Amino acid sequence: MATTKQSKVVKVEPLDHKDAKWATLVKITYTDPEGVERTWESGERLTRPEGADIDGVGILAVLQDPSKPDDSPRILLQKQWRPPVDAIVIEVPAGLIDPNETAEVCAVRELKEETGYVGKVMGGDFGVSPIMCNDPGFCNTNLRMIHVTVDLSLPENQNPQPSLEDNEFIETFSVPLRDLWDECKKFEKEGYAIDARVGTLAEGVECAKRWKL
Repeated sequence: MATTKQSKVVKVEPLDHKDAKWATLVKITYTDPEGVERTWESGERLTRPEGADIDGVGILAVLQDPSKPDDSPRILLQKQWRPPVDAIVIEVPAGLIDPNETAEVCAVRELKEETGYVGKVMGGDFGVSPIMCNDPGFCNTNLRMIHVTVDLSLPENQNPQPSLEDNEFIETFSVPLRDLWDECKKFEKEGYAIDARVGTLAEGVECAKRWKL
């Protein structure tokens, strides 16, 4: 498989609305609390299925082997070059939701397709996050984070093989969840970009450690 390091931006040019397939730019007219009419430029996704309340999911996949209870849990991460930032980005697995698909089903499907791992959505009220807006000052994109466990002792997880599309070049790896903050700092020094979802997860883990939550 070709490495993501071979990717590069060749050209950047304006995109006409009629040619947009994935996202477009709109001008929103609104009134502020004092009744003053104002405008806002916003990015808008064109891929959200009718009736869906989210565009897609991000996946917090934790790798554990029940036969090794003393091993530190690991978080599944990916390296993927992203044209808008012209850099290889450290990300969690993620994907767009299909029509009539639940967030949980989407997460398990995308995890299998992108990484080869078969996961299980965590039970209780922690399995599915509230709806999160990626960058509400710029675009309407939103998602749910789905929290998934991957049992490394299962036969289907012994030799995971992703089913990537021909335009996907993704490298999957894992790091100890407790070390995620230090890993992000290291990746930044090495020239990688850090996806906000990964960075936020790292901050949460580090806050829990430092304030003994």
